[in-house]
Amino acid sequence: MRAVEVREYGGPEVLKVVQAEIPEPGPGQVTIDAAYVGVNFADLKARAEGYRVESLPFVPGLEVSGRIRAVGPGVEGLRPGQQVAALVDGGAYAEVVVAETATVFPLPEGLDLRTAATLPIVLPTARALLHEVGRLRAGESVLVHGAAGGIGTVAGQLARAAGAGAVYGVVSSAAKAEYPLKHGYDEVFTTDSFPDEVRRATGGRGVDLILDPVGGDTLRRGLGALAVFGRLVSFGNASGAEPWQVGQPDLYAQGRSVTGFSILSLAQSAPEALRPLAERAFRMVTDGKVTLPVTAEFPLSDAAEAHRLMGERASTGKLLLRVAD
Repeated sequence: MRAVEVREYGGPEVLKVVQAEIPEPGPGQVTIDAAYVGVNFADLKARAEGYRVESLPFVPGLEVSGRIRAVGPGVEGLRPGQQVAALVDGGAYAEVVVAETATVFPLPEGLDLRTAATLPIVLPTARALLHEVGRLRAGESVLVHGAAGGIGTVAGQLARAAGAGAVYGVVSSAAKAEYPLKHGYDEVFTTDSFPDEVRRATGGRGVDLILDPVGGDTLRRGLGALAVFGRLVSFGNASGAEPWQVGQPDLYAQGRSVTGFSILSLAQSAPEALRPLAERAFRMVTDGKVTLPVTAEFPLSDAAEAHRLMGERASTGKLLLRVAD
């Protein structure tokens, strides 16, 4: 089978198509004949700096859709030929992918394989950020960093569906500002201007909930943009900055709080909590409440081009690799 392998850390050029042996599922596992693979910023960090990588060489990729090829010993409720989406801990940039059954999700009726590949990370993450972790209540205001990306695209729609009083987005450049306005956002700011623009838009009050995948100085400035009793949820460190420490003096005066979330960590530590979260999120797609546009699609052999596009911070929506022709 074909797979995309990384043998040394570096730029997109280190992604090489290789011939590999077809894996067999172990106990509690299935193998999936991949149709589509989602491209995520975590894949870029893995390729460039070894994020969540145990050793070289490795095959990147965290989410896949396709048909079950084989089931391992002890697997129940899944069968060969069944259409599924799966969240995996690496290895998805391949024609055949191994997945733990705890993070394999049979597709509901009406959900096609192409759309399904966009969902395993983005939909459950966005829902958890807003509801399970962020505790959004109707009438509250939300600010989402990375509003033009996959999670940002969905978060805006989910916040609107939940009755948010105002939904604000932050993007890295003015060229991306128009896109989020089509997906639930009331106003969109650039990274440089967001603290001042938030205070202007809210009459100095601040926002009730901030979702931050950037970290570093952006997180620090976000604290200052929170309303009294506001919450900030950190779900990444795209900036690559040293983690910023939040102390009691930053939080006590106005009852603010900072929490965190990683769907990859949840899948490892509490997979039983991931399944109902994912199933609720998937239903919102089949019910027509949420859409996640695929804005670029590449064949598996062009994975490097997908990484270049995402790395330039010029992409919007979701990027996919097409595995099956």
